[in-house]
Amino acid sequence: MKSMVIGGIILIVALIAGTYFVAGDAFDTDDYINSLTMLGAVAILVITVFVTLKYINKMKNDTASGELAEERWDGIGEYKNPIPTGWGLAFIGTIVWLLWYWTVGYPTNGFSQIGQWNQEVNEYNAKFSSKWENPTNDTLVAMGESTFLVQCAPCHGVDAEGIQGKAQNLTTRITKASVEYVIKNGSNNLKTAYPGGMPPMMLTEATDIDAVSSYIAGGFKGEQPASFAVCAGCHGIDGKGIAFVGPNLKEYDDSLVTSVLTDGKKGDIGIMPSFKGRLNPTQEKALAAYIRNLGE
Repeated sequence: MKSMVIGGIILIVALIAGTYFVAGDAFDTDDYINSLTMLGAVAILVITVFVTLKYINKMKNDTASGELAEERWDGIGEYKNPIPTGWGLAFIGTIVWLLWYWTVGYPTNGFSQIGQWNQEVNEYNAKFSSKWENPTNDTLVAMGESTFLVQCAPCHGVDAEGIQGKAQNLTTRITKASVEYVIKNGSNNLKTAYPGGMPPMMLTEATDIDAVSSYIAGGFKGEQPASFAVCAGCHGIDGKGIAFVGPNLKEYDDSLVTSVLTDGKKGDIGIMPSFKGRLNPTQEKALAAYIRNLGE
């Protein structure tokens, strides 16, 4: 047994030395977490080696004793012995350490790059909102252009005329194909501003769908089709929308743009992902102002 203990001590020292040789430079900083991690590693090594040695010695020298339990499995029974003291203390110690780690220790009370990032972003957003609390329309358009070029141009193009098969043209309000798609398939994803959504096939006759699509895509010019009355119930007789019911069909107003950015959009070309959290409210308003300005 003595030789096994000596061997165990040599193994522990060798493993600790190897660990320090590989990662020793991590202990030259003021971050106590590295030292705490090393201390934990040492504790695990010592406990593991000596517990292993203890039970190897028991297996070699101890004989079974105590009261047998009544249950038997294929003639094999178990003794009603208490749990090992060391195991019980280790189990309780693990729970205590867990509670400490959750409440006092790292990372709750330590430095966090994510926490620093979030703090800096929140401080910047507060400063940004304060600076641009009441921007003019010209300021919003200029701000919206820079936002568009970074966030939207990869799909809609730097000229906002869209990329075929990828994103729609934003210099024109809406295409006939887009209107037909929404009439036939509905639009239930813009929950932020229009929680009620729009069910599919509000118009079922092909002639009515064609007439309404042409009228809306044509900028509401000419005689309004009688079938547009079905649309007016949610979008208004003038097509400028009704708050929380149906979006503006004439222009990209703030409510519609914000809802599309937050919820994404599914249309005849494909699916636009949600941009929720990527822009602050001022940038969303600026983007709407810039897109409206494109059609002027």
